[in-house]
Amino acid sequence: MSALHGFERLKSQKIEELNTQATLYRHLKTGAELLSLDNDDTNKVFGVAFRTPPTDSKGVPHIMEHTVLGGSKNYPLKMPFIQLVKGSLKTFLNAFTLPDRTVYPVASENVQDFYNLISVYLDAVFYPLLTPNHLKQEGWHYELERLDDPLVFKGVVFNEMKGGYSSPESRLSRASQTALFPDNAYAFDAGGDPEHIPDLDYEQFKAFHTRFYHPSNARVFFYGDDDPHERLRLMDVCFSAFARKTVDSGVRAHRPFSVPRRSSVPYGVEDEAGKSYVQLTWALPETFDPQRLMALDVLGHALIATPASPLRKALLDSGLGSDLSGGGMSHFLRQTTFQVGLKGVAEKDEEAVEALILDTLGQLAQDGFDPQLVEAALNTVEFGLRENNTGNFPQGLWLFIRALNVWDYDADPFKVLAFEAPLVSLKQALAADAHHLDKLIQTQLLDNSHRVTLTLKPDPELNTRQRAREERRLKQAKEQLDEAQLQQIMTDSQALKRLQATPDSAEALATLPRLNVADLDRRVKTLPGEVLSLQDTTLLYHDVFTNGIAYLDVGFDLHVLPPDLLPLVELFGKALVGMGTRTQDYVQLSQRIGRQTGGIEPETFLSATPHDPNGTAWLFLRGKAMVPQAQALFDILKDVLLELNLDDRARFTQLVKETLAAREAGLVPGGAAVVNVRLRSHFSRADWAKEQLSGVSNLLFLRQLLQQIETDWTSVLERLQRLRGLLVNRRAMVFNLTLDRAHWQTLQARFNAFVGTLPSAARQEAAWEPDLSVQHEGLSIPAQVNYVGKGYDLYGLGYTLHGSVAVITNYLRTTYLWDKVRIQGGAYGGFCLFDRHSGVFDYLSYRDPNLLDTLKTYDHTGEHLRQLTLSREELTQNIVGAVGALDPYLLPDAKGFTAMTRHLLGLMDEARQHFLDEVISTTKADFEAFADVLEGTASQGCVVVLGSSQAIEAANEEHGGWLRVQKVLS
Repeated sequence: MSALHGFERLKSQKIEELNTQATLYRHLKTGAELLSLDNDDTNKVFGVAFRTPPTDSKGVPHIMEHTVLGGSKNYPLKMPFIQLVKGSLKTFLNAFTLPDRTVYPVASENVQDFYNLISVYLDAVFYPLLTPNHLKQEGWHYELERLDDPLVFKGVVFNEMKGGYSSPESRLSRASQTALFPDNAYAFDAGGDPEHIPDLDYEQFKAFHTRFYHPSNARVFFYGDDDPHERLRLMDVCFSAFARKTVDSGVRAHRPFSVPRRSSVPYGVEDEAGKSYVQLTWALPETFDPQRLMALDVLGHALIATPASPLRKALLDSGLGSDLSGGGMSHFLRQTTFQVGLKGVAEKDEEAVEALILDTLGQLAQDGFDPQLVEAALNTVEFGLRENNTGNFPQGLWLFIRALNVWDYDADPFKVLAFEAPLVSLKQALAADAHHLDKLIQTQLLDNSHRVTLTLKPDPELNTRQRAREERRLKQAKEQLDEAQLQQIMTDSQALKRLQATPDSAEALATLPRLNVADLDRRVKTLPGEVLSLQDTTLLYHDVFTNGIAYLDVGFDLHVLPPDLLPLVELFGKALVGMGTRTQDYVQLSQRIGRQTGGIEPETFLSATPHDPNGTAWLFLRGKAMVPQAQALFDILKDVLLELNLDDRARFTQLVKETLAAREAGLVPGGAAVVNVRLRSHFSRADWAKEQLSGVSNLLFLRQLLQQIETDWTSVLERLQRLRGLLVNRRAMVFNLTLDRAHWQTLQARFNAFVGTLPSAARQEAAWEPDLSVQHEGLSIPAQVNYVGKGYDLYGLGYTLHGSVAVITNYLRTTYLWDKVRIQGGAYGGFCLFDRHSGVFDYLSYRDPNLLDTLKTYDHTGEHLRQLTLSREELTQNIVGAVGALDPYLLPDAKGFTAMTRHLLGLMDEARQHFLDEVISTTKADFEAFADVLEGTASQGCVVVLGSSQAIEAANEEHGGWLRVQKVLS
């Protein structure tokens, strides 16, 4: 076949289950491969991926990911990436480093915006500037203020990975991979070990790009409703400047271990109270057979994914630990891995965990799975494939990642995307042999000696030793430098700071392709919705095409609960689907949900509202099922609401332990969100309630609850039963249904019958009168970095809501705070948020080596806005970015849920349109006016810091004990 825009077609196939025409091409001149998925999805996706296996743990793949987006030949700006974030209609814009590849994806619904993003990303990856200053800023450098000062390390990735290595789960994952694959690229950390990142020099850095960032080593992906021929033309224009070359970038399959191995790694704690993690990890024999990969997914789901999963149940029932560790089956490396273990294990029980896992697997291989469990696992995996519900993640991007999991190793990507044939094949295999999965346990796990048992042990001295090693290294480095060399470091540091503080020139900014206000849709996107009265309750109905899936949200108004019951709400939500009923234990219920539905999950929604000082606060059970299974969904919901068995102390204890373990594990990776919830809890009743449900207060409550369960289960049970009695009441509930009208008409009578079975009583609102006074807090955790927050209620300062706030916060996030907190301060992130419903404006930083300096940056924001010289082009850019964030792309279930939350908030389309109009008409004067408001946040704002005890104590020493210190995690 003749070439098309320099590409030869290798394979083409209509993938009916994705409603997609898929074509695989190869670029004739360079050998680059391109996978083109052509369909009617308006959320278009592009991505380019390079195989980038590391040869050490200096972090060059990760640092390269950051730096290629820091200016290129055609776009010689300091950071084109953040300019795109600032002024694009993107639905996704980022990059990520995996153990053996680096991926650069973008997505947008606007075709011109889509092409703009592609243009910048292609220039970035193939023609980056890559100066020594790029390595210094994003990787590492020495910094010295005065000759007598100690040297310090600075660098964005350096501090990001310090944060990563402060997380026990992150340490466990990295150590498991290293121990499992000691003789190939997976032995190293592509993200970078903070102790090795400062070993990376500029020559190695540049050589890495020259070696791997070439079309001959590229895999390109397109998805959506853009012109498939234009895709090829764009890429041919880019690739034609290159000649084909041989790139040795493959990762070989690892030689199997002759016997299983053991490894032990420390993690940092602040006292002796920490417990161990014990995890077994297998490297499975290499396979790219789609039916085998799907069978492994079903096996992994059956083993550990649900309360009914026998391996999960055995581990949690044993009492040897607090919660599972390990993610089960994973296909992100060349060889599939299986990981499972326990966290919170006492030293005396470490060996028992390994024995229990192997014994349970052996028993399953011998006796087989419960057939209903296999049916449930298969149905769940199939439902997920057919629904392809990726939440806020573009569907096309998830397909790109799935394809890369085999395509990157030169296997056929079509086979994992076209799931219908392997699904049918697997069903046939299971029908022909009921022990098909049992045999996989034997062959893939029990008979597989390529296994590592890794123990992550608490070490109260680890963080101290790491700090001492870093200080010693820096001291030795300084001792080896003469005064002239130290002066040069000072000069270089000042030069880098000047470069960081110098804005891009107008000429450089003009090179960037941009949208104009004229390119924007000036009308808000509306969502279908009807408010119906139904048997003492409210039904919100949304006529949306859902491909035959009924989405039902059952909501419970939390305002009927007294304050002492609020900390139990999320546990109650988990109990509804995780405790069983009077006729089915939790294992049987879990199997029933898996067999007959697409899942039922609890979720909370709490927010301040302008019209009600109590705000809106709800617990939802979010269920989904194919329309023929909708009656089964109604029946399950009826049973869990009316027949829930709360009197199972052992099972409830498990739920509490799992929830507590998740709260503790989330402190480091989710530190900014933790600070945000805590900070906002000082300003509105709804946000205070949210903190009681899921914040630091809830974490502390759960620790006390575990003790109370042991000593006074009767009172705990009474509170749970009282909570259920208050919530399960039609007059204190709302129902939210998303489904096309034709299917809804077939289900309406059955839905009405379900609602009619629920009790109806007078609704009585409880009084919430929390202490909302401002309190500065320092929450200490064993981490090497900090999360620094400060905020205040702008409405309390007299601010009146105006759409310009969206433009101003977009500017602050992507310019002032990006430059000051991330680029100059070295934190991984710095941003601000404004809640239009509560009026709370807050600043947040992420994996931040600083504390007081970051707060000073926050406090100077008003002054910066007042002195800002804002060009018409930059104002337009921020308006475009703000508009892009107002109406995100939504999948069908999200359309229904979003429409419901707008109803609960009282947010009408007219108000949304008025806000959009104000966004588009924002002027420089609005920035100046907002500066005055932020002065009040600087002087009166509340400070919350989550971070190391050393940083918090140092801040208190300097400010006379202004932070109320509380140890959150030892």
